[in-house]
Amino acid sequence: MRPLSKVGRHISKKIGIAIHDYRLIRDGDRILIGVSGGKDSLTLAYLLNEIKKWAPVDYSLLAVNVEDDYTPKQQKETNRRRLKEFFEELKIPFRVEKIRIADTKRDRSCFWCSWNRRKALFLAADRLGFNRIALAHTKDDIIETLMLNMLYHGEFSAMNPLQKLFKGKIVIIRPLCYVEENLTRRFAREQRFPVQAYTCPRAEISKRRMVKRFIRSARRECSYVKDNIFRSMFRVKRAYIDIKRGK
Repeated sequence: MRPLSKVGRHISKKIGIAIHDYRLIRDGDRILIGVSGGKDSLTLAYLLNEIKKWAPVDYSLLAVNVEDDYTPKQQKETNRRRLKEFFEELKIPFRVEKIRIADTKRDRSCFWCSWNRRKALFLAADRLGFNRIALAHTKDDIIETLMLNMLYHGEFSAMNPLQKLFKGKIVIIRPLCYVEENLTRRFAREQRFPVQAYTCPRAEISKRRMVKRFIRSARRECSYVKDNIFRSMFRVKRAYIDIKRGK
């Protein structure tokens, strides 16, 4: 691996701020990192491993990749080999969990695929004794989810940086919540991470891709539109939106 660059240090600082703001990591935590092989999850794993060297708290890491049953076999084998080599170099334990989606009766929607992957991580964390699951959702992912939920579900909700599940038995953390996607892209390129191509068969028709295009277009008019959307989650003026239906 190359020495930590200026971009890497910047991302690391933002992760540190998020950890402090939301108490994402505590002493003795066992953290399972969900890794897809993409730029965001590799950046998260690499930097959590770096932060561990100087952080005032001690924690352990495990990288877990979830394999589906519709990605071509050769591609899965290549991805598995590259990830294994990557985590061996970082000295982070690595394992693969397999799920079945293609032969289910339900439509292979984005939600159904995501739900099954998340379930595999929950089961792995419970079975292996890990109390926290780190997901590589960036600031962009949180913004896009907020807009998707407003547009298609009629609700104001997004992704919490820290989310307790099963009465606190498992906690999801999102250390990249203050980090924009363009930074992880630059860092992964600088470090020459073995980033895997995005192979989702629904990628071109996904609603998330549409929202990405919308935000990109809006930024031509207002360069800080992403910051405004992100801030809106913490600046809710309830007097103007707490609408109660008349009886």
